[in-house]
Amino acid sequence: MMRKDRKTIALILPARNEAPALPSVLEQIPAEVDYVIVADNGSTDTTAQIAKDYGAIVVHEEKVGYGAACLSGIKMLKAIRPDIVAFADADGSDAIARLCELVDPIADGHADLVIERRIPVNPGALTHQQRFGNWLATSLIRLLWGHAYTDLGPMRAIKWSSLIQLDMKDKNYGWTVEMQMKALKTGLRIMELPLPYLKRAAGRSKVSRTLRGTAGAGIKILWIILRETISDSRISSNKNRQKVTKDAA
Repeated sequence: MMRKDRKTIALILPARNEAPALPSVLEQIPAEVDYVIVADNGSTDTTAQIAKDYGAIVVHEEKVGYGAACLSGIKMLKAIRPDIVAFADADGSDAIARLCELVDPIADGHADLVIERRIPVNPGALTHQQRFGNWLATSLIRLLWGHAYTDLGPMRAIKWSSLIQLDMKDKNYGWTVEMQMKALKTGLRIMELPLPYLKRAAGRSKVSRTLRGTAGAGIKILWIILRETISDSRISSNKNRQKVTKDAA
């Protein structure tokens, strides 16, 4: 059982045309979650109405993009300032009923960011393209940063104060890896926990099962890893120059 010690928990679900899958997702959200925000990302179906019918808070983001939807959810939460924010997909692939397992280490003060390590339950839960892209991205992070991430899983939980510190920017495919890269740069305490991962409950994938989406996501993820690495190198270089100048003075 979760020990949240009266901490407030918010869950952001980015959703674009997820009306077929959304009801089962909303029904499984643990009672410990105080606020459920469905970030409707320009849906043309009844996603927003279903979310309202289940008591979720709906925010609308017309600019299509996973990160854009997440950012809209965060903007809405600035008036609430929960202690912990979780993210998950709205397609039923994440083990949303076990969300508290990600929140617990943060609520207990042992971590700042906890990420699911996806364990596929059924064939096709993770496509070959996803597996390869995940391996390539995590291997590159390990090579450049020395941190052994095993996944870029979408379901995760993070302290609100840490999330604001990261100053997230990406508006599409690079959202998850940007968070993980910035978490390393800012020294957050990071954990990964294995959780079952399923095929989407219903509807169509907008990324992983389309050639354009897979290619776009892969390129963006690799670019963000390189961008954040270059940025960190520049910061370190500037600090070293400042130290040399100060010592010389």
